[in-house]
Amino acid sequence: MQKGEQQVCERIRKIISLGILLCGGWLVSGCVVLEEKHNAEKARSLNFQRLLAQEEKRTAELDSEVRHVKAELSEFEARNRELSAQVQIAREQMGRLQEEAEAIREATVLERKALEDMQRKGQPPLVKPKKAELPKAVSGGHSGGHLSDKGMAAMTEPASPMKVTPGMVHVVKSGETLYSISRRYGVEVDKLKKSNKLPDDIVEIGQRLLVGAE
Repeated sequence: MQKGEQQVCERIRKIISLGILLCGGWLVSGCVVLEEKHNAEKARSLNFQRLLAQEEKRTAELDSEVRHVKAELSEFEARNRELSAQVQIAREQMGRLQEEAEAIREATVLERKALEDMQRKGQPPLVKPKKAELPKAVSGGHSGGHLSDKGMAAMTEPASPMKVTPGMVHVVKSGETLYSISRRYGVEVDKLKKSNKLPDDIVEIGQRLLVGAE
């Protein structure tokens, strides 16, 4: 009887040992699987961090390039405004030169016609034209040619400035520059910039400028 009980107990112990071994194997295999998953997730996380760092670096480089391009664009715009102002001044001077040259040609033609009419009628001219009254042109007749230094000085001489009263304000119109406004009112450019707190010589259409010191 005791021998049978011992055999039963021995079988029970074997079964328990086998169950423990099976459970231990399952636990070990489960731990191995979990560790592999953890390592895989860790590797993916490291790859993602590296990619994120590369994207952040590329973004910083692009931001730097954008700032550089914006700075160059601002310089180009400022240079373009300066060139536009210079072109406008040159156009104004050319317009005045053309007007003066046209007036000189008309006066010369009228005098020549008057002299020819008097010569036909056999009458001496009442007033002999003086060469000093008009800028002397270089020989060339109607074919053109350039004017003398005296004629060029007379043609480029600015018109009389307008009378300025204290608190007088000028509204900038199309084609006007700070230089042309200063010539119009007889006020220095630096004084205009100081009175209106202008950082540069650029003015906009419709801008109100104080030309008469208060």
